[in-house]
Amino acid sequence: MYKHVALLVRREGMSHEEFVDYWQTNHTPIAREIDGVVRYQQVLPTDPENAEFDGVAELYFEELDALYDALGSEGSRDYDPGTGRAKEAREDVDNFLAIEERPRFIGEELVQKDEVDGDTDGLYKHSAFLVRRAGMSHEEFVDYWQTNHTPIAREIDGVVKYNTVIPTDPENAEFDGVAELYFEELDALYDALGSEGSRDYDPEKGKAKEAREDVDNFLAIEERPRFIGRERLVKAEE
Repeated sequence: MYKHVALLVRREGMSHEEFVDYWQTNHTPIAREIDGVVRYQQVLPTDPENAEFDGVAELYFEELDALYDALGSEGSRDYDPGTGRAKEAREDVDNFLAIEERPRFIGEELVQKDEVDGDTDGLYKHSAFLVRRAGMSHEEFVDYWQTNHTPIAREIDGVVKYNTVIPTDPENAEFDGVAELYFEELDALYDALGSEGSRDYDPEKGKAKEAREDVDNFLAIEERPRFIGRERLVKAEE
């Protein structure tokens, strides 16, 4: 499955609460009906005052060409769809988003662990937007991440679902990948991965400690935005 992940930053002069209200009430009914969208989920921050973004929007497509047609490709942030709901959605984002401050990522999602049968509605989610360590190629990064780090991270206490997302166009992508770890309890997420505002967290035991120590082998940790929130399922086609 291909997905478009948008890290949302509210427009200047708008409060977080106003942003969420507009996003949920005005924009969501448009975005969920974009041609080709088969799943649409949103993530709202658990701690808005310390979050790096105001929210995350994730739109899934079966076909990559359908995604590109609707939302543009990597390297085309100011895309201009010509018709339909995609055009309407693009015009509407200027009403509530600081569009130039909104990183985005297009990739293919790989499910590494799933104890919830894909039902992530209401789960707490840690999304790490990964940037490779200096001197490492994207291919070397992906190989280390998938081969060495993923077997550790998927076994962190409390993780019930773990996805990795690989960019479809690495040369133009804003990140080298996205790691998504889901928890049923927020305290378990914080214990394992730290809370918003605690980027250099230091877990003391188990796989969480092992994973934290390992990230320095392949990540530029200070250049890696992250987001902690609760997922809300907006649309899911059977």
